[in-house]
Amino acid sequence: MPVLSETDALLTVEIGEDPPDRLDKALVREVPEEAALSRSRLMKMIAEGDVLRDGVAVTDPKTKVAVGEVYALVLAPAEEYDAQPEDISLVVVYEDDELIVIDKPAGMVVHPAPGTPRGTLVNALLHHCGDTLSGIGGEKRPGIVHRIDKDTTGLLVVAKTDRAHHGLAKQFEEHSVNRHYMALVHGTPDAADPRLRGLKGIGFETGGIVKIVTGLARHKTDRQRQAVVWDGAGRHAVTRARVLESYGGRQAPGGAALVECWLETGRTHQIRVHMSYAGHGLLGDQTYGGKRRLSPKSVGEVAAGLGNEFARQALHAASLGFVHPVTGEEMLFEAELPPDMAAVLEALRAGI
Repeated sequence: MPVLSETDALLTVEIGEDPPDRLDKALVREVPEEAALSRSRLMKMIAEGDVLRDGVAVTDPKTKVAVGEVYALVLAPAEEYDAQPEDISLVVVYEDDELIVIDKPAGMVVHPAPGTPRGTLVNALLHHCGDTLSGIGGEKRPGIVHRIDKDTTGLLVVAKTDRAHHGLAKQFEEHSVNRHYMALVHGTPDAADPRLRGLKGIGFETGGIVKIVTGLARHKTDRQRQAVVWDGAGRHAVTRARVLESYGGRQAPGGAALVECWLETGRTHQIRVHMSYAGHGLLGDQTYGGKRRLSPKSVGEVAAGLGNEFARQALHAASLGFVHPVTGEEMLFEAELPPDMAAVLEALRAGI
């Protein structure tokens, strides 16, 4: 077993049901996204002996895996990070010495990337928090424990210390974080709809809850998209959704609904992909929303105009609950709908 330094950490991963046929693919599926370990980094860790089974390094990515096997991943200390602080206004919902909760606006990328090196949430946090942000996952990713899409608004928790980062990451890994989203979708998900009932992976729970369980993986031809996959491929993804309000009639063509969604897992684009798979893509979602449009006859001319011209996916991270990783206090935060979604909702409710 490699000798661990004081700054190294171990991430344990258990192989779930119906695993892929080789170690590298299994780790891609099982490692939580919050660990910020890309496929290429996992391959490098395997090659360098940083993936262990029963204390022994496993260096062949084609190694067969079995359900219930536990692998330990050695996480080296974070490398230095070259993102620059920027004086960007932030809506701070809560802050203490360990963490900060932000209400992110639409259009803000969470983490710098080649196409967006500046103007991100990380740049803003570096200015706001200085050198107190944590780093984990093999490179400095200041405080980022989870993400929401560029054009999704709402609540995001950021760690200011490494102990907070590890504590929060563990809660995300265990799916104990309470994350509820508000979405405006085409049509109304209805348990009585035979089409919806006939879809693989769709189930129903008491209280009008639709449960969607699939695998999610990168699209085969469009690497910027995610796609529903089966037979153990991809990352296990579970979304629950409940209709709060329906506009234009539950079966009316061109209608819409306000839907509450909550995540058991947190995969890239999960709600957007799952609602599209269910036949109820989000208003404004250019990637997964399809070509459906709201009908003025069903929801009113103003509402149809606002909804059809909506410039982003109509998705808002409305509530976020977790246990404070240091104090143990139960914490729950809520954020009101942003003005653009609120305007569409007002018109839909008025039927104009």
